[in-house]
Amino acid sequence: MTDAKKNTNIAPESDTTKDISKAEQSMSVRFTDKVLKEFSSGVGDIALTEFQKRLIQNYFISLDLSLRVAEEKRLKKSEQYRDKLPITWANVNLEELARNVVAYARVGLDPAQKNHINMMPFKNNNSNKYDIVFIEGYRGIELKATKYGLDVPAAVIVQLVYTNDKFKAIKKSLRNPVESYDFDTVDDFNRGEIKGGFYYHVYNDPTKNKLVVMTLADILKRKPAYASVEFWGGDKEEWKDGKKTGKKEHVDGWYSEMCQKTIHRAAYNDITIDSQKIDTDYLRLKQLEAAASDLRVTAEIEEHANSETLEITEPVIDGEFTAEELGDAPSPTSPATPTATKGKDASATAPQKGPNF
Repeated sequence: MTDAKKNTNIAPESDTTKDISKAEQSMSVRFTDKVLKEFSSGVGDIALTEFQKRLIQNYFISLDLSLRVAEEKRLKKSEQYRDKLPITWANVNLEELARNVVAYARVGLDPAQKNHINMMPFKNNNSNKYDIVFIEGYRGIELKATKYGLDVPAAVIVQLVYTNDKFKAIKKSLRNPVESYDFDTVDDFNRGEIKGGFYYHVYNDPTKNKLVVMTLADILKRKPAYASVEFWGGDKEEWKDGKKTGKKEHVDGWYSEMCQKTIHRAAYNDITIDSQKIDTDYLRLKQLEAAASDLRVTAEIEEHANSETLEITEPVIDGEFTAEELGDAPSPTSPATPTATKGKDASATAPQKGPNF
């Protein structure tokens, strides 16, 4: 093809595009420098492993996507409910972020892996900046328990039990030194309704094996107060043209997956942490967990105070579950600021897809 026949309709890169690209590149450098400084804090220059370098890159890519998604959702809200502060890197508390990234990276949580760690911005009204909150997924809890556990099981079995299944717990006794169970699904294609579940810690020494049976009530007790219908199933208000129709619509949700993950989280939270393995990174993670919980509560109170009707739209955290676990989010994460309305503003409502297994 001659030069004369080549497509000449492609517009040249604008100055604005170049400026944005340059700014993003600069932000990447600033982020990396901040994190590297925290890695070497107090010990001078250190050589990072290739794994740690990759983690730093993954955190930046994930956070960059998180901010973009959150900003898009902020702009979709009606002006009446929209926060005026743009959710951009320029408005992120970078110093605090770098310290937190180092703690999670040292533990080994990778945002590029499904259900490891999820991130979202929360506005700090005192600093007028966005703090990045880290929420561990069920795989992240598993990794942390495995790394810091006192007596880590050789295997962890998690199962749901349905009405047509046959299940019998075999508890430890004078006649039976090994705790175990009998379990038969009978008909894999017609198992009935969920009636509970169990987890089983398997050790190299069988006498240590541990069985915990959870009834359906035990599972649902851990269900969030404002559980998302899109994931747990049930009836919800029907909306049309941004208004309630007064009717209810049924959503199947992903009930069994949510129950399964509830048991999975309980199974790894039940592993005792070895106090001799606790380091500064683990302590930092525990502090961040408490801070994240406080931020969620504070944000909900501030946003829903004096609201006649509470409608949670696009839930980012569903109790113990993260957005990555709950929805089929843009890889690798899909955090966003908590969005809620007073009934009339449903502009940000969007159907959720299934959990990422």
